[in-house]
Order: sequence, then C-alpha cells, then structure tokens
Amino acid sequence: MNLKNKAAIVGIGSSRVGAVPDRTGLGLAAEAAANAVADAGIEWGQIDGLLTAYSMTERYFMLGSVMCEYLGIAPKYAASMVVGGATPGVMVNHAAAAIAAGECETVLIVIGENRKTGQTRDETVAALTTVGHPNFENPYGPSLPALYGMVANRHMHEFGTTPEQLASVAVTCRYHASLNPAAQMRKLISVEDVLNSNLIADPLHLLDCCLISDAAGAIVVTSAERAKDVTGNPIFVRGVSEHHTHEHISMADSLTNTGAAVSARGAYQMADVEPGDFDVAMLYDCFTVVPLIEMEDLGLVERGAAGEFFEQGHARIGGKLPVNTHGGMLSHAHAGASGGLFDIIEACSQLRGECGDRQVDGAGLAVVHVEGGVLSSHCTLVLSNSM
Repeated sequence: MNLKNKAAIVGIGSSRVGAVPDRTGLGLAAEAAANAVADAGIEWGQIDGLLTAYSMTERYFMLGSVMCEYLGIAPKYAASMVVGGATPGVMVNHAAAAIAAGECETVLIVIGENRKTGQTRDETVAALTTVGHPNFENPYGPSLPALYGMVANRHMHEFGTTPEQLASVAVTCRYHASLNPAAQMRKLISVEDVLNSNLIADPLHLLDCCLISDAAGAIVVTSAERAKDVTGNPIFVRGVSEHHTHEHISMADSLTNTGAAVSARGAYQMADVEPGDFDVAMLYDCFTVVPLIEMEDLGLVERGAAGEFFEQGHARIGGKLPVNTHGGMLSHAHAGASGGLFDIIEACSQLRGECGDRQVDGAGLAVVHVEGGVLSSHCTLVLSNSM
C-alpha cells in the first residue's frame, strides 16, 4: 500500500524524563498522552485507535487493552506491539495503514516505562543478559552491550573507525542535549570524557551507551484530510517502510550492512526523495556505533565515512546534516521503545519550528530511522511539514 501523505502526525507530547519516582510506567504514558491530545486540539472521545509497545516494568499480558482502560478510552482499533526499538516506527506504519483502510480515523500512539526508578540495578542487568538466543548465545554469557560491542569492533575492522569517532557521537548528542531543557543529561562532555569513562564492552565505554530513564512519549496520527481541521501544524508521513532480517545476531548476514538499507529505499521511493534532500536526521542511538551504521545504510554518507562525519562536526546543529538534535537516547532519555518515539517527536518539533535554541533553520524534511534487537528490525520514516 502506498501511504504517501495519507496520514499526518497532528499531536506530540512527552512526560518528564530522568528519575520520576512519583509516576508508574502507565502514569508516565498518561502524562505524555494528555499532552499529545491537548497539542492536537482534540477530545479524548475522538480517539478510535490506540497502539502501544511493551514494558519491562508494567508486565501486563494485554498492555494495549490495559492502556485503553487506564486512559478511559474504548477505541475500535487497539494493540500492543513488540519490535524492540523499531516499534514506534512500525506503529506509525500500522496506524497510517489502518487509517488509509478505513479501520479508524485517529490513532494515539503512546509508550512509557519507569525503568530508572521501577527496576532494581540487578533487574536491569538481568534484562541485558537475556537478549541472545536461549540455546546458542545466552549460554556463552553475552550482554546486550557486548553484542553491540562486537558490532562496533567489526565496523572498526572494516572501515578503520576509531574510538575517538565513536566518542564524537556521544559528544554531539550531549551538545544537543545541553540546548534541550527537557533532556536528562545536559552537562557537556568531551571525547576524552567518553574514552575515560568505564569500559563496558570493548570498545564501548559507559558514555558510549544509552541512558536508563523514566520516560514516555505520545503522538496522535490521523488522516491527512482530517489533519487540516484539527491542527495548524500537521506533519505528513510522506514515506514509511520496514525490513526485518533476523532476531538473533548469530543469524545476521552482516554486522555492518543491515536491513536499514532496504527500509530506507522503500521509504525514499514512497516519498520520492533522495538521501541528500533531508534537513535533519533522527537516528536510533542505543550505542554510539549504531548511528554510524544507520547513516551509511540510509545513504546519508558513503560507507565507512560516518565516523569522520561526526568527528568533523557535520552532525551538529549548523552542520551539513544535524543528527539527534534533542540529544538522542545517549543524552535525552531512553526507556524501552519510547527512545525511538522521542526521535519521531523531535523530528516533528523541528519541522514545526518549535525547538528554540536547537532549531535547525528552514527544516522542512526529516528522516527518522529506528531499529530493534541487535540491528534486527528496521523502520524508516520520511516526515515533512508540507504535502
């Protein structure tokens, strides 16, 4: 189905992020949802679709139904989805398709978890050590950072990427977060700070790894036609595409050439755009190596050139292509699938010209890429402030 300009994001909302001990995961989600609904200028009764993700702190079997119950709505279309960090992009794809098919008119996408205060340190570590294949990977004891460390080592081997270049990703994100009043971590850091932080999984240091946060985000998606009646700032979904290659890293064909290349081609073709057309990029950044691989797979730079792109400052606001202008999961916030949803929210904020000190001048076209698992599932979005 060609979904070009069939749907638009008309409301965006976030909760407080960081340590929010007075909120459960559902409470954070409700806070973000209320802000998104208010931003869209609609009534709760107008929402006839809801999509949410998964939760490690709210372990409900039917989280989508529980979310509806908690928010006091009774939509005719609802589900919870589990595609790791790619879930928010996949949900936009499903929402747009449901709207285009006439299944519903207005979909609330909301994700929230209190991972920072709702889990113990041991529970968090345990979750990071059970992501591999239960028979062929977990018995050897890899953690999630270790699996991405293996990816980083492969990228360094193939392209000469350096630890300093990896660190420059974290430094760039922290600079952007310093301009974002809502970010969890705003104190500026240097390449030396990253390299001197604790080694977690060679070559990844502590500051090469994403945050753990209490956080929630929400967006409201409706038809492009209806968008004109409910908001003055619709952001149109010009292109969207998914690609899923594996679940477990031992089954991946490559550690540096991923399904992002395929999902990007699909989204670009639908949107009728080229990689050089974008004003801003929001790229999933659970570890510093990931945006490098995504930039290369998305054709935003030549293969092997992303490390140098960050190192030379081209990914900063004012550079050739600003990346993760809110600070990303490395510095803004990360709580499960909400990390990728914040990428979508920031892209919308940029395209609406609402980012204040971190606003990219003239931003009209954005690419968002989210991935789940260990470079397993991919979704690329092309968003625009005009049809």
